[in-house]
Amino acid sequence: MSINPFNEKAPKLEKCYENWKQLCQKPYDKCAVSPYTKVRIILASGAEFESVWYGHQFSRHCDNNDLRRELAAVRRSEQQQHKKLASLKPKDENLLEVTISYEQVAVDLTANLALMESDKYVKAALDFALLEDFDHLYRFADLLEMEQGAKGEMLVGGYTEIMPGRPTIAEHRHPFDDIRRHINMNKADLATKLNCMIITAAEQQTMNYYMNLGSFYTSDLGRKLFSEIAMIEEQHVSQYGSLNDTNSTWLECLLMHEYTECYLYYSLMNDETDENVRKVFEQCFMQELAHLHKAVALLNKYENKEYQQVVGEGTFPELLAFDKHAERNKQYVREVLAKTIKNTAMLEDYAKVADLPEDYEFFKYNNLVNKMPTIVASHNVISNYISEFGTDYRFEISPHPVKELRDRKSDNTTISR
Repeated sequence: MSINPFNEKAPKLEKCYENWKQLCQKPYDKCAVSPYTKVRIILASGAEFESVWYGHQFSRHCDNNDLRRELAAVRRSEQQQHKKLASLKPKDENLLEVTISYEQVAVDLTANLALMESDKYVKAALDFALLEDFDHLYRFADLLEMEQGAKGEMLVGGYTEIMPGRPTIAEHRHPFDDIRRHINMNKADLATKLNCMIITAAEQQTMNYYMNLGSFYTSDLGRKLFSEIAMIEEQHVSQYGSLNDTNSTWLECLLMHEYTECYLYYSLMNDETDENVRKVFEQCFMQELAHLHKAVALLNKYENKEYQQVVGEGTFPELLAFDKHAERNKQYVREVLAKTIKNTAMLEDYAKVADLPEDYEFFKYNNLVNKMPTIVASHNVISNYISEFGTDYRFEISPHPVKELRDRKSDNTTISR
């Protein structure tokens, strides 16, 4: 059941602050909880980080200290929410196990959003990066089984397939090819605005996680894989961030951030199966209502605008859900693989690699960074696994939809590049 958050009663902002006992939640049991519970927590954490980071940037570009104090007050509550979510992770869940969940977020969230997206251009961006995150899941899962003896299919609960996507070695593009045309906030559907905000936050969370924690991994090969894939996540953040309307004001964007968080928490609390985690989402939703109503007041006070000028009437569109769409997502990923595996980016658009000019920047940059496959961590993970076990590690429901990627005794380093 959808609601309009602007019509909901919100607590006062001062009532949102919590003490240390309230912020320290009981961690989930990693062996018992649904994989999608982990996915939801990671997604919520990404939204909180994006909101905090945006608030800091806003404050650094604002010369009104009264407004900056209002931003700081909201930001303090967002930070507390972020810490509460972080406390849900158990201490016995290691870095690579969490990474599998991060990539499940990237795959299943992107598929969900793409299937709900009406804007063909935004959908194309989602489809494009979907195949790359899908490949990252495969590379990390092979590393996990090879070095820790754990099966990735158990961590993803069978909800998400594990097999090659667009090979990571083919994903390294010139920076010029990561920028997209932005949406028009006045014309775009509300769902499109939300999708652009949500996917930017989610990919940014993944980029930060790999960038900051990858060096703590225990093997040299693993450290190199985190470093390589962190660079691809930076490309994804550039792509998705560039979709958001650059003509919106700081306060319009603030309201959109808070509206997005309200939508997310309302979706997550209605989708969550773990009672304790659901209660956390419910608490955060109520706090986000306070943040949203504060953003409405600030927009009205400083720009003399109403929230309807940013989000329209305001009723949430179709809610985000994971469990009920798992099988649908598997088929969708397979369809996108079959249709677009050989695509790459070409400035603001996409093209088949075979159709690019021979001197195009993609080839120059990709060959410079990779030089030869034997120095590329994403390839070496699979090559080493095959050398040790004879075939790669996969979890497939049927043969791979791309003929060139069905060989389990060799890692394809030529397709898409």
